[in-house]
Amino acid sequence: MTPSYRFVVSGRVQGVGFRATAQGKAVFLGLRGWIRNRDDGAVEGLVGGDGAAELEMFRQFLLKGSPAAQIEHLEWSATSEQPGDGFLVRR
Repeated sequence: MTPSYRFVVSGRVQGVGFRATAQGKAVFLGLRGWIRNRDDGAVEGLVGGDGAAELEMFRQFLLKGSPAAQIEHLEWSATSEQPGDGFLVRR
């Protein structure tokens, strides 16, 4: 089973290229999963992959965000949910 994490990022994360930048970072790191905007202004997603170092690099990206983002809080928790193929931006 692939190690997987659910995450929720709050702050200024919508309308600032956050999801597209996160998708690019995940693909670059060879990770799988998805990301989407929430109605409350946060962004949530699921990420998984076999490399602990790559997952940690993605977590560190989420703490910083895209250049125009302002991260206030990151929730990051292990899950048994599996990410599937690719890394998708969901609507």
